[in-house]
Amino acid sequence: MNSLAAAASTGEAVQFWILGTVAVVGALCTILMKRAVHSALSLAGTMIVLAVFYLANGAYFLGVVQIVVYTGAIMMLFLFVVMLVGVTAADSLKETLKGQRWLAAALGIGFGILLIAGIGNASLKEFNGLGDANAGGNVQGLAALIFTKYVFAFEVTGALLITAAVGAMVLTHRERTERTPSQREQSLARIKDGKQVTPLPAPGVYARHNAVDIPGLLPDGTPSELTVSPTLRERGQLRDVSQESLAELKALEQRSREWLGRGGSEPPAAPATTPAAPKEEAGK
Repeated sequence: MNSLAAAASTGEAVQFWILGTVAVVGALCTILMKRAVHSALSLAGTMIVLAVFYLANGAYFLGVVQIVVYTGAIMMLFLFVVMLVGVTAADSLKETLKGQRWLAAALGIGFGILLIAGIGNASLKEFNGLGDANAGGNVQGLAALIFTKYVFAFEVTGALLITAAVGAMVLTHRERTERTPSQREQSLARIKDGKQVTPLPAPGVYARHNAVDIPGLLPDGTPSELTVSPTLRERGQLRDVSQESLAELKALEQRSREWLGRGGSEPPAAPATTPAAPKEEAGK
């Protein structure tokens, strides 16, 4: 039993030092990274390490909630918002409120002092163990603590999450500096600039396919550059079906002439007439 306890304690120590180092590095990267996307990814990694700590200590429900809710839902939501908005390091240099950096630094120092004082005064006199803590069930014991002893901390955490959600909404909001032009004004601007006035033709017009990577064919069989996206053209992802379509069109014309009894020969060219010929026949 002593050997098993020693092995378990050694394994827990190794796990703590390895994952603790990863968590601290991720927390520091969250603060020190210049790009907001990298900071969000570092914070997500730190939350995953915390979930592993919860699972290792027997708090299975809290560990799963940490991964599914915090890391999988909230942090990924913030990450997607940051990626869609495109927040760069230059945005952090603009202060919307005067003195907000000094105020943030003062609040951070105060929070650090409060945290250090709380940890320094903390003491553990009795230790009941995981068996006694999870005697009535891990979920039931956690709910009893959250809604009785730690209800104030739970409400503060909820307010913090709501503040973060509101901050994400503020990041997505952009003030419009000019009036949006109407449809009539946009049409007049296109005509004045000499741009395409009518809608662009759809892909595959006069062709046998209507896929986005197949250019439409003009009546003479040549592909139209206006029917495909310039991005696909630059990537070289267009499928050239002009020769195939011309061959099929020629075969169709050949079958039509044969069906009309022309024997596949080319139709005779119309004789050249002068403008006076119709007048003479009209006089006769």
